[in-house]
Amino acid sequence: MVILGAGESGVGAAILAKAKGYIVFVSDSGKIKDKFKEELNRNAIQWEEEGHSMERILAADEIIKSPGIPNSSKLIKEVRRAGITPICDIEFATRYTDAFLIAVTGSNGKTTTTNLIYHIIKKSGLSVQMAGNIGISLARRVLESPADYYVIELSSFQLEDMVDFRPNIAILLNISKDHLDRYNDCIEEYGKAKFRIIKNQTEEDAFIYFQDDKEIQKHLKNHLIRAKQYPFSLKNKELEGFYDKEQQTININNKLIMSIHDLALKGMHNVQNSLAAGLTAKVMDIRKEGLRESLIDFTNVEHRLEFVAKVNGIEFINDSKATNINAVWYALESMENPTVWIVGGVDKGNNYDELMDLVKEKVKAIICLGVDNSKIIESFKGVVDTIVEAKSAMEAVGYGYQLGKKGDTVLLSPACASFDLFENYEDRGQKFKQAVRAL
Repeated sequence: MVILGAGESGVGAAILAKAKGYIVFVSDSGKIKDKFKEELNRNAIQWEEEGHSMERILAADEIIKSPGIPNSSKLIKEVRRAGITPICDIEFATRYTDAFLIAVTGSNGKTTTTNLIYHIIKKSGLSVQMAGNIGISLARRVLESPADYYVIELSSFQLEDMVDFRPNIAILLNISKDHLDRYNDCIEEYGKAKFRIIKNQTEEDAFIYFQDDKEIQKHLKNHLIRAKQYPFSLKNKELEGFYDKEQQTININNKLIMSIHDLALKGMHNVQNSLAAGLTAKVMDIRKEGLRESLIDFTNVEHRLEFVAKVNGIEFINDSKATNINAVWYALESMENPTVWIVGGVDKGNNYDELMDLVKEKVKAIICLGVDNSKIIESFKGVVDTIVEAKSAMEAVGYGYQLGKKGDTVLLSPACASFDLFENYEDRGQKFKQAVRAL
């Protein structure tokens, strides 16, 4: 077996494959992190870095590929020409577990929702683990932390390479413009990848989705859905999960009715996430008292609208995980104070016009945190009076402190990938938090 890519997903798959008796070879076109090299060596797994030995790769019986390698790449085209269909690590890992699988995808909210569902299940006393795009590979969990339930966060990249994967519960939160550079700038293609989550579901399974999402509605017409459907809505009160605007409550199956002010997660986007998690609990027959408690005492995930500190009356919020326009829309929508917005990085085809109304209403100053900020400056000059540029988290936070005043919020919500100035969005968020604490 050959594994392409030696990040967390690849190394987790390699260790599981070795434990199951495969002869494993790991190949990465870039440098492999030292911690992963040590792990591969400790498990006597052969590896190479900074290039691929194609002869050895094409001789493989099976290939697992990193989600980060596009199917349009020269490498994968060669693999397919050789008659090999690469799979992702999730597909491989599920061969070795009979656990109940809950899969969560969507352009935004999937990490928060995955964590919330995990919290609900764990609090109910069941044996559960989280895995997937959230940071720990499912293969590693299956081998090292076996459980009766797995809550798996899935990206569209992982779903592209699913063949037989069948979740007992599939959750689709939304489809908005993200990663379109990988999908020929076509949201239809991106949506098709997301909908692969239901491909192998049967009548025994459940499909939970946000009914109000226009892209989801388009795809529902073109897909055969065998699973029992549980749509949720912010408008339609006829469904099993809905938001009542007049009462400001969420309603799960008319059995659990909760004020949104009691929810641990604030903002309308988190009302959606709470409805999705609540319906999951309903499908699993989790007691409503336990569900209510879980929705009240949940702690939000790091780098997602995370409160960092209040310094001389100025609030600092870390939303580094907001790497697309839709995520930033939700962040700005939830701001209640005048906002100094830190934005920028590697643009993924953003259309900033979608944020214009919210920016006019909420944003008093913009701090561009990126190498090339021209598109942001061009979009908002004349709309926001103060726009400055920063080349580090420390500099951005310093500007935020200068531009803010008591009662304001400084929001890091970049709308962009982080790779121009940071290792990843976690690194960006950590450096932001360090800079805030240094004030």
